[in-house]
Amino acid sequence: MKVLQKKVIGIFAFVFLFTIACSQVSPSQMSAAGNGTWSSPYTVDQAISNQNGFNQTVEGYVVGQPTSTSSVVTSNFPNDYALALASTPSESSTDQMVYVQIPSSYRSSYGLQSNPALMGEKIKVTGSITAYFSHPGVKSTTAFESVEDGGTDPSDPPAYEEYYNAAEGKTGESLKTTLHNIIDDHQTLSYDAVWGALRNTDEDPNNPNNVILLYSGRSQSKTTNGGGINDWNREHVWAKSHGDFGTAQGPGTDLHHLRPTDVSVNSTRGNLDFDNGGTQHSEAPGNYYDSDSWEPRDEVKGDVARMIFYMDVRYEGDSGELDLELNNNVNNGSAPYMGKMSVLLEWNEQDPVDAREIRRNNIIYEQYQGNRNPFIDHPEWAEMIW
Repeated sequence: MKVLQKKVIGIFAFVFLFTIACSQVSPSQMSAAGNGTWSSPYTVDQAISNQNGFNQTVEGYVVGQPTSTSSVVTSNFPNDYALALASTPSESSTDQMVYVQIPSSYRSSYGLQSNPALMGEKIKVTGSITAYFSHPGVKSTTAFESVEDGGTDPSDPPAYEEYYNAAEGKTGESLKTTLHNIIDDHQTLSYDAVWGALRNTDEDPNNPNNVILLYSGRSQSKTTNGGGINDWNREHVWAKSHGDFGTAQGPGTDLHHLRPTDVSVNSTRGNLDFDNGGTQHSEAPGNYYDSDSWEPRDEVKGDVARMIFYMDVRYEGDSGELDLELNNNVNNGSAPYMGKMSVLLEWNEQDPVDAREIRRNNIIYEQYQGNRNPFIDHPEWAEMIW
């Protein structure tokens, strides 16, 4: 009996101590795990445990600037090149931190030498989850944001109406010219940088390790890009031979018309104009083609149309750039034209803008180029211009 009483007392004591210990854990220490997306970021612990090189979003408190593998300074910051995140604002063990590389475009806003008041603030960052300073880190970062007010989701439409103030009340050629002036002179990427950007813009919302391929709709690993069979590559929706702009910065690297596609499907599409009809593609059901045109699957017909509308308006021949123009023809060859206008206008109506297009438009605007596709924000403008 005495042995039984001792066991019972011991159990009650354990439960009591466990309850007291849990009550001492702050809400910030009990943060829920995420899946690595912008709307459900990884915790610092998850980032430390998943150093796999994939592009993910991480959320944590700014606790200092790393200066070596095992050293993080909390004052007298030497520069704006890096910061450390932890699960709590008071963390002092470097083993519980993830080191974040800060690119030049974000140093004035998130570098600690310029912004020492960031210490203790919660932020989220997107980048490659890989070692930095030979320590668990986030490199090649593409997005930073304070989350003290809960943050935002890139799929939420931003307050962008002021962006289009100058276009209010205009139609026809006047509207087209005004939109061109609004979206012109965007920040350009190198063609190599497009790989990483597409991993972000076309991420599968149900699997952050994958991208969705434009024509086939297949979800495929972000790391299987290349030129091999069943790899994915960079499709120029406005075929780069239509104007012969290749992969030069500008139209050749403009994310608003670059999408991941299966290598062989991309090869079949080639530089075909867009129209209805043809033979169904065996590897991408729902897509049809013949000798002079390509018809994408129904789910992305409007996406394709709005990308083509964007390219026509963005590239108007000023500043030494090409003048790309829609027409109602196919077989446009190497001329800077793309058709078929009447069919693209129909597709714009048939396949309305969806959340994935909005999310993509926002990411390109906020994280890469600083310009928007007006026809995603206002698809009705296509009919008002053409």
